Amino acid sequence: MGYLEGTSFLLLLCIAMPLKYMMDMPEMVSYVGPVHGVLFIAYIVVLFITAHKIKMPLWALPAGVVGSFLPFGPFVFDYVLKKRFGNSP
Repeated sequence: MGYLEGTSFLLLLCIAMPLKYMMDMPEMVSYVGPVHGVLFIAYIVVLFITAHKIKMPLWALPAGVVGSFLPFGPFVFDYVLKKRFGNSP
């Protein structure tokens, strides 16, 4: 979920927003923006459910939320979680 949300955020920041403000082409934001919004909400919901299910440490939940507001944040957060908890399902 983090990869999807992070990718949609990067598409919004690096492609859709520059097209809107530099090329006066706002159409891409109207497509990517709502998709990113849905993925962001889904990411937060999945984060809370997962935090409860696998009993993440106290630092992990706020780190995941803060990471979702930063470019590449979900990718870094995912890397840290995989390193900390391993790849087990």
